[in-house]
Parts: sequence; C-alpha cells; structure tokens
Amino acid sequence: MTDNFAPTNHLVRPMLTDLYQITMAYAYWKNKRQEEEGTFDLHFRKNPFGGEYTIFAGLEECMRLLSNFKFTQNDVNYLKTLMPYADDSFFEYLMHLDCSEVRVFAIKEGTIVFPHVTLMRVEGPLIVCQLLETTLLNLVNYASLIATNAARCRVAAESGGRKATLLEFGLRRAQGPDGAISASHYSYMGGFDGTSNVLAGKIFDIAVRGTHAHSFVVAFKGMHDLDSTLLLNKITGEEMDFLETVMKYKNLLASAEITHEGELAAFIAYALAFPAGFLALVDTYNTLNSGVPNFLITALALIEFGYEPIGIRLDSGDLAYLSIKSREQFEQAAEQFCVPEIAEYNIVASNDIEEKTLNSLNQQGHSIDVYGIGTNLVTCKGCPALGCVFKLVQIGDEPCLKLSSNVVKVSIPGKKDIYRLYIGDQGHPILDIMVTEGSQEPKIGEQIYCRHPLIETKRVMVKPTNVVKLNELVWDGKLVYDLPTLDEIRARVKEQIETLRPDHKRSLFPTPYKVSVSGELYELFHKLWLKESPIDVLK
Repeated sequence: MTDNFAPTNHLVRPMLTDLYQITMAYAYWKNKRQEEEGTFDLHFRKNPFGGEYTIFAGLEECMRLLSNFKFTQNDVNYLKTLMPYADDSFFEYLMHLDCSEVRVFAIKEGTIVFPHVTLMRVEGPLIVCQLLETTLLNLVNYASLIATNAARCRVAAESGGRKATLLEFGLRRAQGPDGAISASHYSYMGGFDGTSNVLAGKIFDIAVRGTHAHSFVVAFKGMHDLDSTLLLNKITGEEMDFLETVMKYKNLLASAEITHEGELAAFIAYALAFPAGFLALVDTYNTLNSGVPNFLITALALIEFGYEPIGIRLDSGDLAYLSIKSREQFEQAAEQFCVPEIAEYNIVASNDIEEKTLNSLNQQGHSIDVYGIGTNLVTCKGCPALGCVFKLVQIGDEPCLKLSSNVVKVSIPGKKDIYRLYIGDQGHPILDIMVTEGSQEPKIGEQIYCRHPLIETKRVMVKPTNVVKLNELVWDGKLVYDLPTLDEIRARVKEQIETLRPDHKRSLFPTPYKVSVSGELYELFHKLWLKESPIDVLK
C-alpha cells in the first residue's frame, strides 16, 4: 500500500453517509457503547437482470475508504450545525475515529457471488462499523451491478462460440461524472475490452477507443473542404496525392458510382489524419449505397499507400442485415482487387445495444465483430439497483438477527465462513455453504450436510471433489491483503464465468444456484428466530 492509497473519488470520505448513521453513533456514544464490538454482514438478496449470478466488485475502493477514514475539523463544525443538542465531547470523539480497530473479511473482488452470501464481514467498534455502512454500500452496489451487466453482455455476445470485442461508450449518458468513471472502470473489470472515456483510460490504464461522429461527416460538403490531400506513401517513402488515388478506385468500384461526395470527403479527411487507424462511421446518409462503398475506395487507396484500414461502424438500422450486406461488399472488393484482408475488416455496431439485443443478433445471424455499448450498460436500465444491505449479525459474542414479515429479509446471524463446493471433473461449483466461524472446514471426499437457510425440507448431502474458502481477512487495522491489479481481477471474472454451469448463465429461465447453511448454523438461526419472534395472541 502506498502513501497515496486514497479513494479514486475525493468525495468518498466519512461524510458521504446518511444522517441517521451519525445520529445512531451519538446515541451509542451517549449509552457508552462506543467500545462495544459489533459484526456486520454486507450482502444482497436478489440477483440482478433476472439472472442467477452477480459479480462482486468495489472491494479495493472500500479498502481505500478504510485507509483514509478520518473526520476533519471542517466536517465536525458542519455536524454541530445539524446536531446542536449533542455534547461537544462527542464531536471531539469523532475527530479521533479511524479504522485501526476494524477487521474486514471479504470475498475476492471479481468473484461470482449469490444472494444472502456475506460479501464483506465488518468487525470492530460498534460506532465505527455503523458509520461505514452507507459508504461501503455505495461503493459495492453500483460497482457490482455494472460488473455484472458487463459480464452478462460478454456471455451473450459470445454465445454459440462466437468471439467479440466489447467497448463501453456510455460516458455521455451516465449518471454524472462519477457514474461515468465507475462505469468505465467496472465494465472493463466485468469483461469489456475498452472504453471511449479518455479520463477513465488515464486513471485505470484501460484501452481507449473511438472513431468519429455523424457531425464530422456532415461538416464536409465536397472535395473543396479538404485542405491538403498529400499523404506519405509508406511503400515509396514519398508524399503523394491521396485524393487522386481515391478517385481512381471510385472509378474502379462499381458500387461507388452514386456515393455522397461530402461523405467521401469526410472519409478522406479522416484517413489523412489517421491513415494507420482508419475506421469510418458509414450510416450518415445511406449505409449500403454510399457509406460502405466510400469506405472501401478510401481503404483501397490507403492499402496502396502501405496502410492497414480497420473497418466500419454501424450506428442505426437493422444491424444484423446491414452487417451481413456490408460483409458481402467487403468480400466482393477483396476478390475484385485481390486483397483478401478486406473481407476480414472489422464491423463495429452501436445504437442502444443491450444483452437482449446481443442474444437476438446471434439468433438472427450477423457479421459483427465489435460492439459499442453505452446507455443500457452504464445506466443498468434492466435493473437500476442491486440492493446490497448491511446488517448487524453479532454484538460482542452474541449472535443477533433482524426479523421481517418478508422472510427473505431475515438476516442470518453470527460470524460466518463461506465455502464453495465442487463436484465432478468438469470444475463446476455445485453450491455455496455458510458455516459458523471456527467450524470444521468442509473436506474433499467427505459427506457434508447442506440445508436451505429458510425452507426446512430442502436439504442435501454433498461429497465435494473440491472445496474453496471464499472469505479471507483483508483488513486488520490496516490493509493485510495484496490487492490484485485491474487486469488480474478482470481475468478472475472471466475464469469465474467459465466455471459456472451453462444453465446458471443462460438469460432465459436460468437454474438457481444453491446457497446453503451448515446444520449447526441452521439450528442457531432458527433457534434465535423463534426466541426473538413474539407469539401472536389471537382474540
């Protein structure tokens, strides 16, 4: 950990919290419970996007928060205006708070996780842990949601054995600057290959990609808008008239007879600026009758000058149909001019793409190589919130729980360890099991009794072929965990997705993944539930 191990966003600090965290802290302090130890579980209750898995993300930013958790004098002065009735000594107490007595056990960032499983277990002084709640939830909720959305897009894009490049294009539609930066960060973690967001590329060392907009094409009306048309010919080493070569191919390519002159001028201008990275947006006027032919004649000229064009982008219309017809034009040009690589040029598709679109395109058949996905990715339109919660599960040595008339909201008490059990030789996990902390670790080859946390009749015996402990100590008054790089977490997401059974990953009616508790934890849970639940008296 370096000295500048600060949150990526300077707004992430103790004051980024709900008022009731401060008021509860004061009430604890007034009752002299500030040194009492509490244990909190951070978990969620339902997978997003109608699916059966979630990617855990945001852990590093949580560690950055803990490392810099400190109220300033300015913070305290403001809090005094909100709580004029509070004792001055309480605010003095706040000034000295930090996370030096806090311990955090967490699942590795980038791991596939499931409802009710503890993602982070936070232990320490009751007041400090309580003050961490809102900020930790804020850092985990959106991060995990975006990473999951990205991972699901990756699964959809590559269904049926296809390969695809995914680019995040959501900066302009994201919920403010922080939403945009976080979306770029966690979509890359979830499996995307790059972003259009220049600042995110700088901060996180993510590949930055982009072409040009329709406005660039519309800005050119004809060849008179071009300044100089000279371009270095890499083969001869001399500057030559690029426009002359383009017009030669315009006369040779039959489909280029009636193309839009302004569009062609724009493509020439862009090719002159980026001869080694020419990728054109072809749907400004007419994709198949103008855009694609204009791209091809410009690309052929670049090839003659020793450059390698990249391809085209489609941003409207029937993407499946247009991609196939564009590919046919590529193949015809490749055959006509004996340049086989033209047939393999990239076709990039954008325009309100989401997971459902990707599945539909694959069902229809298409010739798309790269997807630019923006609005539906960064806003998580299909599920705008994950719904992580932060619940007190133990005070001192006494497990506790929250009750609810909605049983899925009843918290599982006590400190827990989490294990992932595998069976068979294909490497697929079969279930996750939570056990009371310090219990005997499940062993490979031994029968393990696994119970549904809520339904008494649901229980199974499992003889695992592999056992992986999921939670580990990451913070013990300081960071005690070697944080992986973003690329290492991204690789972990990919590996985790590959290990999950196909029926858990499918977009339509996926099989629920089993989350269980040990027999011992089940008995503790239900005994405490009965104890804390009052008996109704019917009248």
